[in-house]
Amino acid sequence: MNILVTGGAGFIGANFVYYELENHPEDRIVCIDALTYAGNLATLDAAIGNPNFRFVKADIADREAVEKLFSEEAFDIVVNFAAESHVDRSIENPELFLKTNIMGTQVLMDACRKFNVPRYHQVSTDEVYGDLPLDRPELFFTEETPIHTSSPYSASKASADLLVLAYYRTFGLPVTISRCSNNYGPYHFPEKLIPLMISRALADQSLPVYGKGDNVRDWLYVEDHCSAIDLIIRNGRVGEVYNIGGHNERTNLEVVKTILSELNKPETLITYVTDRLGHDRRYAIDPTKISGELGWSPKTYFDDGIKKTIRWYLDNRSWWENILSGDYQAYYEKMYGNR
Repeated sequence: MNILVTGGAGFIGANFVYYELENHPEDRIVCIDALTYAGNLATLDAAIGNPNFRFVKADIADREAVEKLFSEEAFDIVVNFAAESHVDRSIENPELFLKTNIMGTQVLMDACRKFNVPRYHQVSTDEVYGDLPLDRPELFFTEETPIHTSSPYSASKASADLLVLAYYRTFGLPVTISRCSNNYGPYHFPEKLIPLMISRALADQSLPVYGKGDNVRDWLYVEDHCSAIDLIIRNGRVGEVYNIGGHNERTNLEVVKTILSELNKPETLITYVTDRLGHDRRYAIDPTKISGELGWSPKTYFDDGIKKTIRWYLDNRSWWENILSGDYQAYYEKMYGNR
C-alpha cells in the first residue's frame, strides 16, 4: 500500500513512520510536514535513506501543495497526525490551531474525495471529551462520552472530528477516527511534560509543576498507540471512532517524582507554578471497543515505558539539546518565567 502520513516529522507521526517501515516493509510511506516548531527533520534521519520512504515539506492547509502531492501519488490510506497540539500554545494563539487542525483537515479530506483515496484516518485526542472528576475513579471516557472541550486546542480537534464525521455522512468519504490518551516515548518534543522534566532534571534546573500536580493523565507508550492505529486503518470499521488508552493513570506529580527517582535527582528541584487556565483534572480512557473489535491492548506498563523513555533521552542527547538551543528557550521563559 501507499500510505500518506501527515505531520510525520513530529512526535507520534515519526514513531508511526518507523512502526510502519518496520512492520510493513512492503508498503511505501510518504510523509508531509510543514516543519514548524515541533517538526524536526532530524527525527526522520533513519527513515530518509529507506527506498520506501519519501518526505515532502508542505503545509496541510496549503490546498495547492496538497493536491499536487495527491496527483503524484496514488494513496491507499491517509493518516492525519499533523496538528498544533500544545494546550499552552493554543491559549497564546488560538488562530493557528484553527487553521492547521480544522482547515488543514478539510483540505486533506477534499483531496481524498478528489483523488478517490480508499481510507482517511483522523488522529484525535481524548481531550475532546473534557475531563473527569478526581473523586470518581470509576468513570472513564467511552466513544459515547459527549464532547465537552476545555481549551482552544481541544476545541479545534473536536471541530475537526465533527467535520470528518460530516464528510462521512454527507459525501460517503471512508473515514475512521482514533482518540488517544497522553503519549510518551522517543522523539517527544521537549516542551511536553515528560521530556521537559527529563531535560531540566539532567541540567539540575527547577521542574515547574502546575498547581499542586494532582491532575491525572492516562499515559500511553507511543509504540502501543502506533500499533492501535495500524490495526484501525487496516481492519477498523468505516465511520467509527476508536478510543485508545493505556490504563496507566498517574498524577503529574507522580510522573515528575518517578523521573527524579530514575535519574537520582532530588525532589527539591520541583517548583510549583500558577496553574494553567482551564486545566483539565483527569483523563481516563476505556479501550473496550478497540480491544473487542480489533484485539488491541497496550503492551507497555508505565513503570517500564518511563524507564525506556528516560534511557532514550540519555542516549540521544544531541537530538533534544539541539532543539533546546534554539527559539524554544524564549518560549519557555514566556510561559513559565513569571509563574
